[in-house]
Amino acid sequence: MARYVFTSESVSMGHPDKVADQVSDGILDALLAEDPLSRVACETLCTTDLVVLSGEITSRADVDYVRVARDSIREIGYTSDDVGFNADSCRVFLALHAQSADIALGVDQDGAGDQGLMFGYACDQTPELMPLPIALAHRIINRLQDVRLSGEVDWLRPDSKSQVTVAYEGNRPIGVAAVVVSTQHTPQVSQREIADYVISEVVGRAVPERYLTGDVKYHINPTGKFIIGGPHGDTGLTGRKIIVDTYGGWGRHGGGAFSGKDATKVDRSAAYMARHIAKNVVAAGLAGECEVQLAYAIGVAEPVSVRVATQGTAAVDERRIEGAVRELFPLTPRGIIEYLDLRRPIFRKTACGGHFGRSDRDFTWELTERAGELRAAVGLGEERRQAVAG
Repeated sequence: MARYVFTSESVSMGHPDKVADQVSDGILDALLAEDPLSRVACETLCTTDLVVLSGEITSRADVDYVRVARDSIREIGYTSDDVGFNADSCRVFLALHAQSADIALGVDQDGAGDQGLMFGYACDQTPELMPLPIALAHRIINRLQDVRLSGEVDWLRPDSKSQVTVAYEGNRPIGVAAVVVSTQHTPQVSQREIADYVISEVVGRAVPERYLTGDVKYHINPTGKFIIGGPHGDTGLTGRKIIVDTYGGWGRHGGGAFSGKDATKVDRSAAYMARHIAKNVVAAGLAGECEVQLAYAIGVAEPVSVRVATQGTAAVDERRIEGAVRELFPLTPRGIIEYLDLRRPIFRKTACGGHFGRSDRDFTWELTERAGELRAAVGLGEERRQAVAG
């Protein structure tokens, strides 16, 4: 079997682009909390001492956008002028207006709010049915955030990035080849202290030991000090971390970002449904990996195409799986919204740590309760499924 490596990255809640995503989704949640039928496309730019909110919002809700933006930034941890970005003192500019009447016409008729193509993916490399490189990169970032927010160490600041390179034989991951972690810190801590702690207490706790048995190359803050970070160090924009949000480059991504968009935007809702379908296909034992593509035309309810691809890992003909998918899962924008219950204020927490591979019950697209129905629909009995899996 061929040997190769694959790399994915993750970024923390304090990364400038993720700050922008969380502000945009914070605005979305505030609107949905008062008016579940709100239509939202909120974009955020953040840089030194400045936040700009722009986009289209149509809602009966009365939301203090400035307060919501400041609350989101404060909870991330930017609360001091010393780091160049302070939730309580930064300027917040508003440039928001109503949704285009031409677009609204199509959505009012339960059609898609825009044309576009969306992908969902799942595979059996990890318990969360995600590719291993992105799963490990997220786990490292989650561990870094946990120790910062808990105060386990006092020198961590909000901005950080991880990158994990995994070695494979065929489709089987055999170990981690390299780990890169860059984390913002206070001026007092030494780079040696940072490296020792990150390798032992972050990577060592986040990555299963069986993947760290080889000669792992570590690059911890490889440029040296990382004191200036967040929006003060680099301008952040909504929607610039779509590969972090999805499958780390292992599975394909469609044309649109997620954050700041309500569920009438199929960029978000159909991507969630495609992940849900792919995950149920793999959970059902119908394939070792599954990619689902959905595509829509503006103002049209039914998708213009549905495709299921399993890269040769299917236990039954892909056309049977595709037929079962069309039979069991609603694929119109309205149907997806109702099926996944997407009119709730649950989206800000999706904006950090990836939208997929999470165990939070609010992430309805991660549930696999349709696996048994899928097996029955394609005629794959439990004995046959176990034989294929074995």
